[in-house]
Amino acid sequence: MGASAAGMIQLGISLVAVCLLAMAEPGHAATRHYTFDINLQNVTRLCHTKSMVTVNGQFPGPKIVAREGDRLLIKVVNHVQNNMSIHWHGIRQLRSGWADGPAYITQCPIQTGQSYVYNYTIVGQRGTLWWHAHISWLRSTVYGPIIILPKLGVPYPFQKPYKEVPILFGEWFNADTEAIINQATITGGGPNVSDAYTINGLPGPLYNCSAKDTFKLNVKPDKTYMLRLINAALNDELFFSIANHSLTVVDADAVYVKPFSTDVLLIAPGQTYNVLLKTKSVHPNATFFMAARPYVTGQGTFDNSSVAGILEYEHTSHVKTLPVFKPTLPALNDTAYATKFSNKLRSLGSKQFPANVPQKVDKQFFFTVGLGTNPCPKNQTCQGPTNTTKFAASINNVSFVMPTNALLQSHYTGQSNGVYSPYFPISPLIPFNYTGTPPNNTMVSNGTKLTVLPFNTSVELIMQDTSILGAESHPLHLHGFNFFVVGQGFGNFDKAKDPAKFNLVDPVERNTVGVPSGGWVAIRFLADNPGVWFMHCHLEVHTSWGLKMAWVVLDGKLPNQKVLPPPADLPKC
Repeated sequence: MGASAAGMIQLGISLVAVCLLAMAEPGHAATRHYTFDINLQNVTRLCHTKSMVTVNGQFPGPKIVAREGDRLLIKVVNHVQNNMSIHWHGIRQLRSGWADGPAYITQCPIQTGQSYVYNYTIVGQRGTLWWHAHISWLRSTVYGPIIILPKLGVPYPFQKPYKEVPILFGEWFNADTEAIINQATITGGGPNVSDAYTINGLPGPLYNCSAKDTFKLNVKPDKTYMLRLINAALNDELFFSIANHSLTVVDADAVYVKPFSTDVLLIAPGQTYNVLLKTKSVHPNATFFMAARPYVTGQGTFDNSSVAGILEYEHTSHVKTLPVFKPTLPALNDTAYATKFSNKLRSLGSKQFPANVPQKVDKQFFFTVGLGTNPCPKNQTCQGPTNTTKFAASINNVSFVMPTNALLQSHYTGQSNGVYSPYFPISPLIPFNYTGTPPNNTMVSNGTKLTVLPFNTSVELIMQDTSILGAESHPLHLHGFNFFVVGQGFGNFDKAKDPAKFNLVDPVERNTVGVPSGGWVAIRFLADNPGVWFMHCHLEVHTSWGLKMAWVVLDGKLPNQKVLPPPADLPKC
């Protein structure tokens, strides 16, 4: 069976799983066991067959279904030649940083023939999250949804949907993504772009040799469906719309929001949304494209194509000649629309689901995020901005160098000397006009530097885009925490005027936020989770170039404020 058929069956099974879960469970939290076998699978898309790394031979990978409060034990067994580690994106991992998954940050990767059990409990979260490989570019094929249902007997704070359907956006590359990033690392140039975008692993009818690989959502009239949207693409933010249907956003990054209606969503890599789709009250005698295409702000090349799935009403599949409606998506660089959409997001902020925004700030940080250059090695011609430079990316002009030992282990055992420096700059060492004419010197510094925070520090972080090698939107993801997006704007952040406009009442709470192109975003979070927590751009190309850093949150005084001891099967480097 091809992975496409497997994926469709998996979707059917997963809907059944959600129903069974809803019926079968007593009121107490459960322990759920999963096995992820990492193996190679031949998959064909766009008439190209390739052998690629998958979980259990499925593409996208299997769905994890749990309830708030459940414990998960997920055994990952590596049967391929690549090193592997899996990140459970958006899971808080309270004191369980050993299970967070980013390679060389919280663990050494799982080597060929080895296994590791990710052991964590879902505390105070419900909604849609996702899991993905967190080493090199393997997440292009190794990813899947995490469905967290509310505790038994706790309703959604909106109308219960008739059915729930996961919608995962991805990118398909005809070539091997490991070869693509390895080549780009050597040449210093921009990596080759994808050949298609996908919905649940399927590119759909707008690509050559792809009509048979189309995701179809079969619906009944006059019902409410909940779509669990996940952007698992490697390098592209996406606009998404369903022709002639509006969507009601009820949840972002597994946190309830004040519901609002929209025709078009913007979803960055790493982000998730739950949206309600109300179908037409009577059979419309038509089918409808659900389509996505990129939102692009940078100057590099990108995959300028569109993916479509089909929304069809029951009993239309046997009618051959129904009209097909296509949605209108914003222009590729429509930053005004992107801003308008993100400004609509507000925490639900109800009594049951409060927005606990830190009102006082203990430590303030100002981080520039953007591109830069490294020198080309001697006797080599490079393909960066010039033939003597390679592309790089940095935070506060520090391009992060991945260690060869895992940072959490080094911190936990007190053996950080020679592994990392605890002196990451709290603001740029040399201030400049960040969004104005870029400086002549675009060279970055390189190092493994971390920021150390005492337990329970209340943090305010301003992230400022720069115009070096072109202003660009950067979706920044913080591991181990949710944060509140208290403000954003264009141009340079003005610390005298801008904080007065911060929303400290009901800002959206999430784990991945777009730093606006040519602008800034302000976030606040409480450092109540001891461990080492990665923060990086979720555009994989920028992560590879060094747009990443990590926070060390120290143990608190009480026993329940300390990192748990490492598991016995923690992989070794």
